[in-house]
Amino acid sequence: MTSDVWLPFHAEEIDGLPEGVDYRFWDGDQEFPADPADCAFYAVPYMKPPGVAQRPLAEMTSVQAVQTLSAGVDHVLPSLKFLHPGVQLCNAQGVHEASTAELTLALILASLRGIPGFVRGQDKEEWRSGFYPALADKSVLIVGYGAIGSAIEDRLVPFEVARVARVARSERTTARGPVHPLTQLRSLLPEADIVVLSTPLTDSTRGLVNADFLSRMKDGALLVNVARGPVVDTKALLAELENGRITAALDVTDPEPLPQGHPLWHAPGVLISPHVGGPTSAFLPRAKRLLVDQLNRFVNQEPLRNVVLTTGA
Repeated sequence: MTSDVWLPFHAEEIDGLPEGVDYRFWDGDQEFPADPADCAFYAVPYMKPPGVAQRPLAEMTSVQAVQTLSAGVDHVLPSLKFLHPGVQLCNAQGVHEASTAELTLALILASLRGIPGFVRGQDKEEWRSGFYPALADKSVLIVGYGAIGSAIEDRLVPFEVARVARVARSERTTARGPVHPLTQLRSLLPEADIVVLSTPLTDSTRGLVNADFLSRMKDGALLVNVARGPVVDTKALLAELENGRITAALDVTDPEPLPQGHPLWHAPGVLISPHVGGPTSAFLPRAKRLLVDQLNRFVNQEPLRNVVLTTGA
């Protein structure tokens, strides 16, 4: 059995790592730290292009676990076909919920209360007073009710929203109320003042927010995307923004990074942040705790957490 563990952090910077394995530091550099064929546990570098994350996978003939440090795993999925059956792919549930939910509320509040306009007014020394929408009494629809979607609702509660509706891949019941299946999404859209996207990017969610989806949103509604850019059809969104029927707050875009000159930069009613839901001061301590827990489980041959899929299954 191979014993190499590839980490995007230096092992000496992480307290509590198990002994008995060889830790190799690799954060996406051109040179590999060792032979990928000897890697048993691969912690994927964080915030690197998909090509970087996938590059060693085809050579990892002995790998048993692939651990992302992101909630989404779409950036490594294309290369899983190179792996032998039985490799477990795990995501970073427990790492990003707090920071992504914080940003979601920040985007909602900034968009509703006109913060971008106030900043532009300050630059011009203009006093832009008046009435602005409040989050209180609004109806919110969360599309993608996993750990992040639930954390977003946790933070919505103190704001006295009128209603929270939840949508996920499958129907279920939570302590806060029902989670509706995706098949009911069309009927829920017209009732929502704010639609929050926190779903993973999959074949079923790619392009989910298309012209039909957007047309079913009520006039004046706010679309918030903290999921993945390709969940939204950018061309269809631009059409709705340019006619002023809805507004949007986007932490992710398609394409991403959004290139200079793209019309989305200057579309009316849009607030854009540069995919910063996860990279905050909250990331590092939570990521290290996850790796310590997972690697202790791995060394002790205990079940891993956050298993998204197993290759060949």
